[in-house]
Amino acid sequence: MSRLDWKKLRGYGLAVALAIGGTAALLPQVPASAQSAPQPRSLPDFTDLVEQVSPAVVNIRTTEKSRAGGSSSNGQMDEEMQEFFRRFFGVPMPNTPRQQRPNPTPRDRGEEEAPKGVGSGFILTPDGYVMTNAHVVEDATEVVVTLSDRREFKARIIGADKRSDVAVVKIDATGLPFVRTGDVSKLKVGEWVMAIGSPFGLDNTVTAGIVSAKGRDTGDYLPFIQTDVAINPGNSGGPLINMHGEVVGINSQIYSRSGGFMGISFAIPIDEATRVAEQLRTVGRVSRGRIGVQIDQVTRDVAESIGLGRPQGALVRSVEGGSPAAQAGIEAGDIITKFNGQAIDRATELPRLVGNTKPGSRVNLTVYRRGQSRDLSVTVAEFEQERTAAATPRRGGSAPSESTARAAAPASATLGLTVSELTAEQKREAKVKGGVKVDAATEAAQRAGIREGDVIVAIGNIEINNVREFEAAVSKVDKSKVVPVLLRRGELASYLLIRPARG
Repeated sequence: MSRLDWKKLRGYGLAVALAIGGTAALLPQVPASAQSAPQPRSLPDFTDLVEQVSPAVVNIRTTEKSRAGGSSSNGQMDEEMQEFFRRFFGVPMPNTPRQQRPNPTPRDRGEEEAPKGVGSGFILTPDGYVMTNAHVVEDATEVVVTLSDRREFKARIIGADKRSDVAVVKIDATGLPFVRTGDVSKLKVGEWVMAIGSPFGLDNTVTAGIVSAKGRDTGDYLPFIQTDVAINPGNSGGPLINMHGEVVGINSQIYSRSGGFMGISFAIPIDEATRVAEQLRTVGRVSRGRIGVQIDQVTRDVAESIGLGRPQGALVRSVEGGSPAAQAGIEAGDIITKFNGQAIDRATELPRLVGNTKPGSRVNLTVYRRGQSRDLSVTVAEFEQERTAAATPRRGGSAPSESTARAAAPASATLGLTVSELTAEQKREAKVKGGVKVDAATEAAQRAGIREGDVIVAIGNIEINNVREFEAAVSKVDKSKVVPVLLRRGELASYLLIRPARG
């Protein structure tokens, strides 16, 4: 068989291709994977959204009582903003500054009504319920709501919750435009969102950006939505809107070193806000659960050193005496890893879970203690006020008793600790069943942050009741690894990591 003439074959193929498909047959074939690649998207058009939502967005002005003749904390800002508007817009600042308004009528005891601030809000129902931030209406003696059609109404405050920064006010009107709320769980990072509000008193200002992050922990009870939407003073209480025209958050905070927008703003998720608003509308206040613990994060080093694996859960630093946690058997130093069946990845998740639990409910929780998980049952109580377990200062200046002095252990070359037995009185003070008192901390222990007066209750996952058990635990220490030490300082428990001196 003779060899094929590839030059002639290629020429023949080219002729056939031209005859069948014309020049189109000569174009390179696009791979299927390239054909399915995402195409560049154009920037979104917000005009329809603005027309749809803006009628339900309101401006909120408030006044408060102040001493006649007293200076306003807003005076300097008013002067600066007046100059800003004069230079860049050639017009007076909207909402004439306080120093140019007529003098208010003096009230009893030398008090007068003074402008407090400007904020935003949005209408929840056609009969006039309006949602805003609690800090917008805080200490206000009068609240005025201005609609997009310039109608003004005096509003009454239905309720305000400082912890979530959510408030509900009511105006006497019917047939009002109102917002639709969206599903925050479907909100994605990178998604376009829009804000409408009254920055610096400029009504119905529209700004847009993207969702920068979700679940930002900047508060006790709320996982904030972070965006790069331009938010400034006066935007507070206004809606954050997705591309479906649904409200997904309330613009509440900004990160700023200057007082103005710097590219980072935070919004309260609308599902959390709605839950609060519903309680404010029905009973006028928010009922939250509490179990009576002070908590902290679990670091990666601590988690690995005590066998927890990855950093998770909430480290219990103190337990309030007589609280539901105390009655359930929770101890300082425990790590709460589950609450009512829900895993706790970060410590900040626990207050939200407990707070959203109906007081009186009995729930199960899981704690990690001394290398083992334990299930406990706790009855959630109602949160009444701020409760923070303060560190109890130790009584200083008293010499150790004779029995205590005799029980002092020799300095440990491994950990750099000198310890002694606890007296019954010291155990009562520290609220511990056992442990040893630190008389001196040097070298490795000092570097770890341990100091005289601390009470050590565990080495690793070994519980310590006395000096003998302490020495036995130290003798088993692996010098090649960090040693987790659970101690009490006042009423607070902490894990500190000692890196032993190697011989």
